[in-house]
Amino acid sequence: MTSTPTDQTTVRDEASAALLQRSRAVTPGGVNSPVRAFRAVGGTPRFIASARGPWLTDVDGNRYVDLICSWGPMILGHAHPDVEAAVQKAATKGFSFGTPSENEVALAEEIVSRVEPLEQVRLVNSGTEATMSALRLARGATGRSTVVKFAGCYHGHVDPLLAAAGSGVATFALPDSAGVPSSAAHETIVLPYNDIQAVEQAFAEHGDEIACVITEASPGNMGVVPPAPGFTSALRRITKEHGALLISDEVMTGFRCSAAGWYGLEREPEGGAPDLFTFGKVMGGGFPAAAFGGSAELMANLAPDGPVYQAGTLSGNPVATAAGLATLRGCTADVYDRIGVVAHTIADAASEALTGAGVPHTIQWAGSMFSVFFRDGAVRNYEDAKAQDTEAFGRFFHSMLDQGVHLPPSSFEAWFVSASHDDAAVEHVLQALPAAAAAAARA
Repeated sequence: MTSTPTDQTTVRDEASAALLQRSRAVTPGGVNSPVRAFRAVGGTPRFIASARGPWLTDVDGNRYVDLICSWGPMILGHAHPDVEAAVQKAATKGFSFGTPSENEVALAEEIVSRVEPLEQVRLVNSGTEATMSALRLARGATGRSTVVKFAGCYHGHVDPLLAAAGSGVATFALPDSAGVPSSAAHETIVLPYNDIQAVEQAFAEHGDEIACVITEASPGNMGVVPPAPGFTSALRRITKEHGALLISDEVMTGFRCSAAGWYGLEREPEGGAPDLFTFGKVMGGGFPAAAFGGSAELMANLAPDGPVYQAGTLSGNPVATAAGLATLRGCTADVYDRIGVVAHTIADAASEALTGAGVPHTIQWAGSMFSVFFRDGAVRNYEDAKAQDTEAFGRFFHSMLDQGVHLPPSSFEAWFVSASHDDAAVEHVLQALPAAAAAAARA
């Protein structure tokens, strides 16, 4: 059956449940990325069979308005005709060459043209690979090994970045995952986000050891928590003073917040642009493609021109780069206007419904990306983000799911919309919100 906003019975999930059981026999937890398991909200994750425009269809035949958009890449909507045509055309010429090809040059040119400080980029296959490579480049260029990151910012599953804060503000970190050696975590300092004083202290104690500071341009992995006014400029000033590099992780925000990502909204911080940027998601159009880049001088440290080794058999894959190029070229001013209107319409309606039901909440933005935190007051860092009612979100989530709206299955995630979210899809979401807010309000 297909759920509607007036149908409050739980949708059928027998086929998804059967696939989950089958998958658990051959895949840890039955999923290939942990958040997909629904552990934060409970219940059975939906196995999606197909997607088009703003709609997902699962293996039980249920349809959902998609507010995940593959965690950001589907900015034009699923199976967009122009992207589909570009992929089909590229695929007829071969899937992978292991050699340079024109598509990778064109995609690199498109990225460099959009973000003013960039002079060169190296294409890779995932956001994790982009941040891992950027760290290696920063260490190679500075001759230092220590990395500063912020609690709540996620930069992929790179060993030194899967680290938890130590016992003091400027102490070295502890492993945050089994399998991460203490030696890797010990080269990382984890600080509270938006805390300039903590950054100053860390550099006062360890400045001559720090290779770089890495930060999400506007964090979206603890929910959307934009940098406080002056924070990015302070990072630029402090890193320059101590000869360290500043890495801006735009894997999530890149080309989604604006044509030039978060950088295009915030513009250049006082003191100059970050030294390195990392990108992913939108630039791949739903295919595995990512990039990191900076000035030509800094990028010259990479092999084959320099001593910092980085390589990948599938990097610059001709089909993935075709999808990414078609997606970026499709991200017109009208597209950014549309996703802004859709996002604000849904967020405003969600706030109105939650307020009407007496549910504490706050909404925060990065371009058209937004998060609904189930708590009162602004969220400035990870500790604030954790101080929310995750159980209320779980009830809200399942009510929306039962009514045919698929939210991110965690209260610590951003909501995403696409230019394909037409008035009918938006209205479907709006009709579902009052019942979901009432569910969230139930103890």
